[in-house]
Amino acid sequence: MIRIGILGAAGYTGGELIRLLLNHPEAQIVFANSESNAGNLVSDVHEGLIGETDLKFTSEMPFDQVDVVFFCFGHGKSEQFLKEHTIPAGVKIIDLAQDFRIKGDHDYVYGLPEINKEDIQQAQHVANPGCFATCIQVALLPAAHLNLLKDDVAVNAITGSTGAGQKPGATTHFSWRNNNLSIYKPFQHQHIAEIRQSLKQVQGYLDADIDFIPYRGDFARGIFCTAVIKTPAPVEDVIETYKEFYRDAAFTHYSDKALDLKQVVNTNKALVHVEKYGNKLLVTSCIDNLLKGAVGQAVQNMNIMFGIDETAGLRLKASAF
Repeated sequence: MIRIGILGAAGYTGGELIRLLLNHPEAQIVFANSESNAGNLVSDVHEGLIGETDLKFTSEMPFDQVDVVFFCFGHGKSEQFLKEHTIPAGVKIIDLAQDFRIKGDHDYVYGLPEINKEDIQQAQHVANPGCFATCIQVALLPAAHLNLLKDDVAVNAITGSTGAGQKPGATTHFSWRNNNLSIYKPFQHQHIAEIRQSLKQVQGYLDADIDFIPYRGDFARGIFCTAVIKTPAPVEDVIETYKEFYRDAAFTHYSDKALDLKQVVNTNKALVHVEKYGNKLLVTSCIDNLLKGAVGQAVQNMNIMFGIDETAGLRLKASAF
């Protein structure tokens, strides 16, 4: 069994991670840390887990009793935590924040299995990709492989309210979010840097801009993305490359049909579809922001790091009906 510790376990990602690990055939949760909820039942906060576990939150962090620790902190807190605490060298870390996603003076591997699986297998520390970043990258990586990203790429993506975290805010309040639509951080979203990093890794260079407009949706979970690429490449060749690029991917699949968000909600899947209009390639992709966009991919990375079945604990049924 893989012994697991979770930091920041009371938020949306912490709750989803616990849900997955409780049903994982080779995982044992040793501790779920939350200072503000210490002593409370996990199921009192994550009420969907009532009847599934008697686990309680704890303020303790017994790192010597675990094999891997998941950081479910807000952005910027992981780096600060590691400055103030010591985690044994033999304990693996999977960080769900953005602190170590960009290559630099650290040993964290960027945890996108579609392009970095071999590095993840050898990694001690993994930086889990962002939710928008994952959805946009699976849409664009095969195009980068074909060297098609020469002109600026227009990207629009809409996300569910859970992407903003569990702490209530003005833009997550039901009365504001319901029957509403808005944009935020146009052309400046924090995930653009990691998207560019991966596209450059695959294409070898990236001079074009990624013009990303994020939308807040009036639904709870999921991301739906469209990307427009200018290219004279025949659509048949592009589609064949997309299918081949993801042929061995455990959870990313090319669909010959147009996509619906419900096909991926509650799963670790990423779906991709391509159409051509004149010289414009329209690529559509969708994921569940809390699963493939966060903890589902984190568990996938854990499976890879420990050399077990990549899909363990992640065979989930979509909410489509």
